[in-house]
Amino acid sequence: MLSNQLYDEQKVKDVAMLAGRILLESGAETYRVEDTMTRIAEFYGLHNTHSFVTPTAIIFSLNEKSSTRLYRVSDRTTDLEKISEVNEISRAITSGKVSLEAAKMALDILDKEDLQYKFWLKVLSSGIVSLLFLFMFDGSPSDAIPAFISGLAGYYICEQIGAYFKIRFFAEFAGSVVIALIAIACVQYFFSESIDKIIISGVMPLVPGVPITNAIRDMMAGQLIAGITKGVEAALTAFAIGAGVGVVFIIFGGSI
Repeated sequence: MLSNQLYDEQKVKDVAMLAGRILLESGAETYRVEDTMTRIAEFYGLHNTHSFVTPTAIIFSLNEKSSTRLYRVSDRTTDLEKISEVNEISRAITSGKVSLEAAKMALDILDKEDLQYKFWLKVLSSGIVSLLFLFMFDGSPSDAIPAFISGLAGYYICEQIGAYFKIRFFAEFAGSVVIALIAIACVQYFFSESIDKIIISGVMPLVPGVPITNAIRDMMAGQLIAGITKGVEAALTAFAIGAGVGVVFIIFGGSI
């Protein structure tokens, strides 16, 4: 009986940890990760659980006698579709609609799936977003094409550098450099009018809006360490974007 109980606890821990890891790697708030893991464990009668989640690690224990698990999370992205799918599986577990084995299988399949949009579509969308922000900032029609190109090119460079060079914040720095160079070139050699509006519109796809929102939500939920960590990460990302634009202006400022 004891061996079966321990086996069941290990299976519960497997499912809870897997669900938490997918959520954290997909950009979910830390309080959501802890709440999901706790609810899954409590449904199977394991009420004395302890979880501690930061943006880079998950620590989970079922009780004082059970071994504690630690999972390190190094790669994080924003995948709202996976977050939604994990939430659906979690609700199905707690409502008794699926067995533990079926939930584990569904989470394994979800973990291996790539639900991100195609890269070319994300690049194209970044250009469209920059174009829309230009008109929101009351930009002129002559700045429309430069804003579209700068947003598209900046996002492309940021993603490509981020994929090959694992240096935090350097990708955003390089992307903003490209955006500023395109804006200056279009104003000097073509018919564009406003450098500042082109640059502001172009960097909008790089702005860490989701991390800022998650940092605030974690702080409001009492997750101070996670909230501060995400807030600092978002601030450094914004600083890298501003630094890239600033470097270009320092180098080419005299010729503008």
